[in-house]
Order: sequence, then structure tokens, then C-alpha cells
Amino acid sequence: MRKFKGVRTKAAIASGAVLLAGLEMAATASPAQAAKSDCSSGALCAWLGTSYVGTPGHVWGNTTDLRQYNKFNHAASVYNNGNSCDVRLYTLKDYEGRTYLLKRGSSIAALQTYFDDGRFKYGIASNKWVC
Repeated sequence: MRKFKGVRTKAAIASGAVLLAGLEMAATASPAQAAKSDCSSGALCAWLGTSYVGTPGHVWGNTTDLRQYNKFNHAASVYNNGNSCDVRLYTLKDYEGRTYLLKRGSSIAALQTYFDDGRFKYGIASNKWVC
């Protein structure tokens, strides 16, 4: 009987360890997912951290100078949570410089390294909604 009890105890300990490992993995994976969901409906959002880590900055309309907003000036990730439009991102103020059309519902988790030409290495300078 004592041997059987030892086997049950070992099985319970192993099961507990597996459960704790699973909970730990879930706890570390959740914040990145939750941060992207913090982007308000209809907005273009930018984060200072890659993979949408942190609190997003939001813009809803066309903006000629996003450099005034730290989260866009130093954007590491971006998400178009627009309701019906795509958004064109610009490397310079006043809708100038290199561009990229970010489709509605699309995102880039590592903006500064996503493009081979490094076009958004220094963030996003302006945006224009395209419907």
C-alpha cells in the first residue's frame, strides 16, 4: 500500500509541475496579445515596444506630423484597427518620403526591421487614411 501511495504522490507532483509550467507560459504570452487589443476601434496605433508591448498611441484621422507623438516618432510596432479604410504611412511629415499602405486589420510587429530598406527605422512621420 505504501508503494502505491508513493506512485500517486509522484504522479500528483509531476501533474502539478506540468500545470505550473503551462500557467507560466500562458502568463508570459498574454501581455503581447492583450496590448494589441488595447488599440481602439477605428484607430491607427503605434507602440514603443516590438510585438505590441506597452500602451499604444492612437490616431484616428489624417495627421501631417506624427513626430510630435513619441509613440509614432519612435514606433516599434503598428496596427491598423480602422473600421473601413487602409492607412498610408509616410517616412516624412506632410505626406512625403517613402510610404507603405497598411491594410485594414493588418499590423507589423517589428516596424524598424520589417523593411529591407529600413524606411521606418526612425518611426512614422505622417499618415493618411485611404478609403
